[in-house]
Amino acid sequence: MKRQTWQREAVRAALGSTEGFVSAQELHSSLRDGGSTIGLATVYRALASLEQEGEVDALQQDGESLYRVCTTGAHHHHLICRNCGTTVEISADPVEQWAASVAAANGFTQPNHVVDVFGLCPACTAAAASASPAAG
Repeated sequence: MKRQTWQREAVRAALGSTEGFVSAQELHSSLRDGGSTIGLATVYRALASLEQEGEVDALQQDGESLYRVCTTGAHHHHLICRNCGTTVEISADPVEQWAASVAAANGFTQPNHVVDVFGLCPACTAAAASASPAAG
């Protein structure tokens, strides 16, 4: 059992009150704006610990880790709009089977993986279509 600290609880609470995914720097800034004395390194450690325990989702976008409170508590994947950041949690049984098969074929056990699919959500796709000039 991970020791609960005020810093860890502050990070959990701040993340819980944030919409969507947020960077550690943004979360740290929000905490500091609220009067917290927590350090950025402590925010990173708390997020890593919360992610390891399955309480936090993390994804990589443009080389930066982004975090949010996990809504499912189970292994899952994301569809992420690269325009507005809308995120949908998805299951991907074929990906799970493929990862296990590739690992086993190469003598690996206990495979882990991260799959995030980036695209444009329906709203951003419609907005982009209405903004493009008509062909003529």
